[in-house]
Amino acid sequence: METGLVTISRAAQQVDFPACFQLIAALNPSPTGCHTDKRASPDQVLRYLSKISGPFVDRIDLQIELPRLSTQELQSTRQEVTSEEIRNRVEAAFEVALKRQRKANARLTTREIETYCVLTSDVAQLLARATEKLNLSPRSYHRIIKVARTIADLAHRPDITVPDLKEALSYRAFERLLGQLTYS
Repeated sequence: METGLVTISRAAQQVDFPACFQLIAALNPSPTGCHTDKRASPDQVLRYLSKISGPFVDRIDLQIELPRLSTQELQSTRQEVTSEEIRNRVEAAFEVALKRQRKANARLTTREIETYCVLTSDVAQLLARATEKLNLSPRSYHRIIKVARTIADLAHRPDITVPDLKEALSYRAFERLLGQLTYS
């Protein structure tokens, strides 16, 4: 997934095919659809979630838990931000990344992260604490930094701030859920 290539090896030959893609996936957090409804025990939820491999989850940059909506929320037609407004913000942030490093933040290598995503000591300390508490892999650690860099770009900030990192960490819902279930 990281290389953007699929390699097919047969006998004495090997061929690489370009395979750069964006994966969007959905998963119920429990066999009942909601891990907080008490119809499934924490053990049942852990068994259910263990079907997804850790290395696969590591490669998903944004993991967001969507809470159940009330009937009132489902019936609401109020639209606070238009899709066009969101698209304009995203395109502007992408242009900032291209100007700075000639590629999207998601495509930064570890060495490039050190160059373009410099962390202040308070941001680095927060990330270190979160890494320990959530037992993050090195891959997740670097992906969180890239997401925080994107959040800072969306807010027109030249540097990653503590709020940017906190927001990026909030997008690791799967790891938080596993941590809650494992230690409860």
